[in-house]
Amino acid sequence: MKTVIRITFVAVLGAALATALAPSQPAAGTSYNTVKQKLLEGKQVFGATLTTGDVEAAKKMAESGYDYFWIEMQHSPMTYETAAALIKGLQGHPAVPFIRVPDATEGDIQKATDIGALGIIVPMVETVEKAMAAVRYAKYPPVGRRSTGSMQAPSLWGKDYRKTANDNVMVVIQIESPEGVANAEKIAAVPGVDVVFAASVDLSNFTGMEIGQPKYEDLITRIKDATLKAGKWLAGPGSWSGRKGFTFFQGRGAYKEI
Repeated sequence: MKTVIRITFVAVLGAALATALAPSQPAAGTSYNTVKQKLLEGKQVFGATLTTGDVEAAKKMAESGYDYFWIEMQHSPMTYETAAALIKGLQGHPAVPFIRVPDATEGDIQKATDIGALGIIVPMVETVEKAMAAVRYAKYPPVGRRSTGSMQAPSLWGKDYRKTANDNVMVVIQIESPEGVANAEKIAAVPGVDVVFAASVDLSNFTGMEIGQPKYEDLITRIKDATLKAGKWLAGPGSWSGRKGFTFFQGRGAYKEI
């Protein structure tokens, strides 16, 4: 009898330890970021860029097979009020909302997450500190420092949003300059960063190099190697969908790739 009890105790203890040490995953029924789900399944994902608040135009793009829509707030005059109406108007469509914020500030990221963005895309990340700030403001405690408030997100993603948001809101950081490339290994390794985006056009802009030139491609390879070594997803323009290692893409839609 003692042997049976001892074996049962060991089995229960082992199961408890295995559960405690297992990677954190959303509870059953709380995973609603379909982009993250597809990436976990090893699939490629594509997003359409939106620089207008025209909901009807956005619906057509969202229904064209895109996995997410990239609401552009770095290089557009769009306000958060307009972005909120856009996300609300696209509720129920297969493409989920991501927002490229102007910068990794608390105000920008707080507003973007509060209105329901499931992905925060942060441009011009050149330092570990900026990557950490992006995670800090996109995630609730104990992971980050996002505050709670009256917001649209729970009406879109459920009454348990506060409990499920950290597992569903993704952080995408963009490396666009030689300074960013120089710190790529440390940036990609920041906990909470999900995707590293090799920003092809601005990397050319800031280096004077053309895509395809050996020195330019060396920079892309460094971003790629750092990202994959850190176990993060690698992103780029839609035209790079054939490049090995890339899985997250900004599709052209009606606008230019970044």
